[in-house]
Amino acid sequence: MNFAALLAFFLQVNLVEMVQRTDALEMVVVGILICFSLFSWSVIFAKWSALRSARQTNSRFLRGFRKAKGLEAAVALAEQFRPSPLVGVFDFGYEEVERQVKTRGALTNRPAVERALQLGISEELARLERNMQWLATTASVSPFIGLFGTVWGIIRAFQDLAQQGSTSLRTVAPGISGALIATAFGLFAAIPAAISFNQLSHGIRQIGARMDDFSLEFLNLADRSLGD
Repeated sequence: MNFAALLAFFLQVNLVEMVQRTDALEMVVVGILICFSLFSWSVIFAKWSALRSARQTNSRFLRGFRKAKGLEAAVALAEQFRPSPLVGVFDFGYEEVERQVKTRGALTNRPAVERALQLGISEELARLERNMQWLATTASVSPFIGLFGTVWGIIRAFQDLAQQGSTSLRTVAPGISGALIATAFGLFAAIPAAISFNQLSHGIRQIGARMDDFSLEFLNLADRSLGD
């Protein structure tokens, strides 16, 4: 079989014709891959928007927090930037500080505040990472689903070739071209998901590092406001 001739044939066939040559199972595979791709793109757009908003609100809240004279002023500021991940961490830390002040009249258990802040960081990271596993799954599974559809289509094409008793390129090429459409859809779903997963994960890690730094700033402000 002449590869150059096969490639030339593929270039002459449009996408609609290739899809029309697929059988029911291949169409199911393509449909599954389209669903994977659509949901992945919805996750990608939602996550990019969420991370952009998180970075903006974090930056604004942090500027105000660093100017705050005490925890009470920071509480009022936090209400203005409620979607910010840093505000979520602040809430966990402030609740623990307030609990100690109410029961003992002072900040007496700093490690408890540190643990509360870490819990806040974990909660915010879990919220930011929600649905990220879908991108990882799409990136890793979609090529194999597409490959399954392609292998099935090639098997069917050669079975048709055997039944027709012909060995010409024109006999087998249409079936193979229809089969390869599954691999194309698999890659179309997997590549954006893999790139976006890596980029979004990096952004989430940066926000996580920012929250770790903020927990130290919170402890410093608590110490200045209340002392031991």
